[in-house]
Amino acid sequence: MHFYNGYHFWGMHLIWWIVWIVLLAWIFFLPLPIPNKNWGPKEESALDMLQKRYAAGEISTEEYKERKAVLEKE
Repeated sequence: MHFYNGYHFWGMHLIWWIVWIVLLAWIFFLPLPIPNKNWGPKEESALDMLQKRYAAGEISTEEYKERKAVLEKE
């Protein structure tokens, strides 16, 4: 089977191979978002909330130290 260019069927066949390789490479290297636990709003820990309350003056130094000691035990 010869076509006009003398390369048998490699003319169109090679083009389709190139199309498939480019398509598969594009799909493979396409950056997909991978969900993880760090997405979305960050939940504050109890220690973070305690530090904010202490910084705002809502609790005394003694109360801060007591609660911090309890939280660090857990």
